Amino acid sequence: MFKQYLVIMKRELFYMWRDKGLRYILIAGPLLGLFLFMGIYDHPRIDNIPTAIVNLDKSGASRQVVAELKNTQDLEIIYYPNSFEQLEELIKRGQVMVGVVIPENYSKNIALHRQTKVAVVIDGANMTYATNAASAVLTVTRTLGTQVGVKTLIAQGMQPNQAQEAYQSIDFREEAWFNPTLNYAYFLVLPLVLNIWQQCCTLASCMNIIGENGFRSWIQIKSSRMSIFKFFFCKSIVHIFIFMLIILPVYFLAFVVFKLPLNCDLITFLLYTLVFAISLHSVGTLISSLSRSAVDASRFGMVIALPSFVISGYTWPIEAMPQWFQPVAWVFPQTWFFQGINYLVFKNPGWEFMGRYFLILGIMSVICYSLAALFTHGLKARFR
Repeated sequence: MFKQYLVIMKRELFYMWRDKGLRYILIAGPLLGLFLFMGIYDHPRIDNIPTAIVNLDKSGASRQVVAELKNTQDLEIIYYPNSFEQLEELIKRGQVMVGVVIPENYSKNIALHRQTKVAVVIDGANMTYATNAASAVLTVTRTLGTQVGVKTLIAQGMQPNQAQEAYQSIDFREEAWFNPTLNYAYFLVLPLVLNIWQQCCTLASCMNIIGENGFRSWIQIKSSRMSIFKFFFCKSIVHIFIFMLIILPVYFLAFVVFKLPLNCDLITFLLYTLVFAISLHSVGTLISSLSRSAVDASRFGMVIALPSFVISGYTWPIEAMPQWFQPVAWVFPQTWFFQGINYLVFKNPGWEFMGRYFLILGIMSVICYSLAALFTHGLKARFR
């Protein structure tokens, strides 16, 4: 009996290797994705954001604002337009992402201790630039606000050290945990590569059942009197083994060569990946059992695999999605996988917390495999 298992496994390896298109996709896809995304997100943060300053005041106080902005690492002052209209044109053309407008009465209002407004215009068409630019400008405005506030207290007769302490009696300190440098590479590279990997695996899994329809070896399987369960069990073992074999060099490059963070132990991470690979294969097998042709199976598989990363809530919170759609997102194993990956990579909350993710992925596997078995039950007639 064990020899029969080996025969089917060898046969499946042969068919997977013979399919050059599938072979190249499975082997090269995730590795190429890793090098591509590491190159794109190699720089830890976005700096030197092109900025323009419209200084309508031309005073010493306004020049201090310009100096503070120039000393900010995230901003690069490249234009000094003379009017708001010129600034608007620069932003429209994409020549600058940030514009700062210092009003004509800036120094006068400061001297009279009046509230004055400095306009900050940020190009919101690029969200990444906009978020970083807003953070950089906020840092400068806090510094300037503190300086002006202290000067105001001194002008009212308070000693400089007392004014400093009074104005800064409450010290708000921002601190980022788990990814202190807010490194995009740490946050995005591995999930993007795993997204490519799961799409490749889904494509292969969708051929698990429907792919047998065109093989003449069905005659041999019939004559061997092997049950459908044993036959597809052997095929599934090979698929999942290949999926894990493909991801090992990706993890080696990611964690050893490129030094991406991993706060849990590698065994737990691999085990979690294995549980997801099984659940992913079960979904593909179910799709394969429902499809009428290999082309349909591929189409259905891609319809699920392609948007699953966006739906998973990794790049956009599920809580921010429409209320009716949120339960739908949790139906996909990719959602549980990518949510869990974030915890394991950055936080490592422990087995007590992660056990739920392992369990749900396991339940999904059982459900999908069971449904696939029911839909494939009609194949028994082909064995007789």
